[in-house]
Amino acid sequence: MTVVTRFAPSPTGFLHIGGARTALFNWLYARGRAGKMLLRIEDTDRDRSTQAAIDAILDGLSWLGIEWDGEPIFQFARSARHRKVAEQMLASGHAYRCYASPEELAQMREAARREGRSKLYDGRWRDRDPGEAPPGVKPVIRLKAPLTGETVIDDQVQGRVVWQNENLDDLVLLRSDGTPTYMLAVVVDDHDMGVTHIIRGDDHLTNAARQKQIYDALGWPVPVMAHIPLIHGPDGSKLSKRHGALGVDAYRAMGYVPAALRNYLVRLGWSHGDQEIFSTDEMVSAFDLPQVGRAPARFDFAKLENLNGHYIRHSMDADLLEAIDRLLPHLANGPALAAKLNPHVRGQLLTAMPSLKERAKTLVDLIDSAHFLLADRPLVPDEKAKALLTEPAKGLLRDVAQQLAGIEPWTSETTEHAVRTFADGRGAKLGAVAQPLRAALTGRTTSPGIFEVLAVLGKAECLGRIADQVSLAETAPPID
Repeated sequence: MTVVTRFAPSPTGFLHIGGARTALFNWLYARGRAGKMLLRIEDTDRDRSTQAAIDAILDGLSWLGIEWDGEPIFQFARSARHRKVAEQMLASGHAYRCYASPEELAQMREAARREGRSKLYDGRWRDRDPGEAPPGVKPVIRLKAPLTGETVIDDQVQGRVVWQNENLDDLVLLRSDGTPTYMLAVVVDDHDMGVTHIIRGDDHLTNAARQKQIYDALGWPVPVMAHIPLIHGPDGSKLSKRHGALGVDAYRAMGYVPAALRNYLVRLGWSHGDQEIFSTDEMVSAFDLPQVGRAPARFDFAKLENLNGHYIRHSMDADLLEAIDRLLPHLANGPALAAKLNPHVRGQLLTAMPSLKERAKTLVDLIDSAHFLLADRPLVPDEKAKALLTEPAKGLLRDVAQQLAGIEPWTSETTEHAVRTFADGRGAKLGAVAQPLRAALTGRTTSPGIFEVLAVLGKAECLGRIADQVSLAETAPPID
């Protein structure tokens, strides 16, 4: 048997982080067994489904590196097939037409609430002659569910789950306007797509009982089911935007790399000993459903950042440059930064990358730490750097620039020797020279090593930036 899983999002918004994890689990399970993962867009909610959301889902999955097999299947386009199955169930006696009015249904719900019953519909049209139907009323089609016994799911994560049939309603399969319900459409689509394993959030666990009853009524085999716990915030409460309930596109814009986010998501609720870092091949090989815990996983931004930093540090420099290129279109200032990445600056960035990536936890951090390469001249120092550029410090910079002007070749080693010699000659500590030099060259008080900065920027640029800061001081208007 070929294992077939599916990811079935509703295109009513972005691909959120919980959906991304569900897709990843389906993908890993199928790939680890030489199977297929199919993609179904459940777009039957026509008022809320949008093309923008569909595009965001496809783009988010592609960015994460989750590939589906074949073309996406759109549920709404299969409505005729869903209606046909409902009619077949009607003909076989496994479904019936219900003519209950909205007022009657409201009365039933109210009575059930008063009596503490979970079953809301009282089955009044279950065995009634359709000839008694009130004129002009369009019926719904309901499942004729078993009234006694149990409905059982042997769930791969939750274990054996049992529902008493007396507590389950005769659910609606086809609405009065002829549109299929979610419950019917999911069962028909999963059957027709040959889905063997359904892996989804445990908020669908109750749906599993109802869907199994439809499978049984149709005589179709029930797929293996695995209902994975939802993701909660660090405080154990339902995941919200402040915890990280964001779209995958937001994580991309924050500078996370796909491999790190995949690695983080796979460990949210799934355990494999003490191993934390997984290559894609290791995930595919090791992932299995029994190792998924029943308790909700807790999202931890700090842990994700640390993991992302690990992946950045261990990435090839050229790959990081390409990752920055892909990120820029998703940043507010991305087009402006992209315009500055001419071949010369790209070369500088690549040269500086070994030092830059050691400090970065995200690609945004990486870009920010490369500010000194991308900033316009004359640099506008931040407040901390401005505080270092005192009048005595600028005099020092003027003198060290004269020392540096004679340096050839211009390397980190030769410039370091010159600056140290200059500091020794002034009886000053190296930091007394290096810190204002850093402020003048980068506009900040933190950067890669100052001698790396000197080497990457080059002689002409460094002397020009020092002159910028000195001349700005000399031409500044007097303070009243």
